[in-house]
Amino acid sequence: MIFNQEKNFYLNSYKLRLKILEMVKKSNGGHIGGSYSVIDILNYLYSNELNHFPNNPKSEDRDFLIYSKGHSSLALYSTLSHFGYFPETTLDYYNIDGGTLAGHPEKDIAPGIEVTSGSLGHGQSIGVGLSLSLKTDNRDNRVFVISSDGEFNEGSVWEACLSASQFKLKNFYLIIDYNKLISLDYIKNIMSIEPLFNKLESFGFDVYELDGHNFKSLSNTFNLIKKNNSEKPKCIIANTIKGKGVSFMENITKWHFRSPTDDEFEKAKIELKNNYE
Repeated sequence: MIFNQEKNFYLNSYKLRLKILEMVKKSNGGHIGGSYSVIDILNYLYSNELNHFPNNPKSEDRDFLIYSKGHSSLALYSTLSHFGYFPETTLDYYNIDGGTLAGHPEKDIAPGIEVTSGSLGHGQSIGVGLSLSLKTDNRDNRVFVISSDGEFNEGSVWEACLSASQFKLKNFYLIIDYNKLISLDYIKNIMSIEPLFNKLESFGFDVYELDGHNFKSLSNTFNLIKKNNSEKPKCIIANTIKGKGVSFMENITKWHFRSPTDDEFEKAKIELKNNYE
């Protein structure tokens, strides 16, 4: 069973990366680097962790995914389509004139999108407010906030962390896509957030660190969280690589927002296929 889940995880990741590449090529732009760093996290959540209902996206029994890292909308759109929220043909209308899918997600513009995001540092506070509301209503739905690391340069993020701890929001899961690169440089050269683990632990979180591209690392961590059954909010620091999967994109700042040339597109397709085979 675990082997099949792991095999499906990597197969899905390959298909999702390929779709993201096709979308960014067709639209002549998009945040492919950050989408490649977060896609395995989204794939794992929708495959193995979230209570979600593609045929009934507004189900009261769902877990909520707040996608604060909105500039990497390519990853969210491709994931939602892959897991049955809307047809794959909808992805053809990403970021083009007259299209339906904008460069940043907009609430309800397509099924499964919970919030309008992309203005960094807002999703964390939205998630805390939602978690507190659920706790007040004695509901056990969980709230997962996907955050970029660059957002931790925003003071509102730390205020949200203080609030999550103050209100003992055990249903609040903050997942940080820690690829360590922002638009123009490494985050440590702009405004360092280290020691990130120790800081969040001091804010009252149960903090876990994992490889955000590895099935076993993701699986073991979420199993450990269930076993611990803590009353604290949770933070998962997912170490990732910007542009993961295509060697000439990995850890290169120009792929924060860029469309590949025809030659780069073909090379990327071949490399993705070879890597996953």
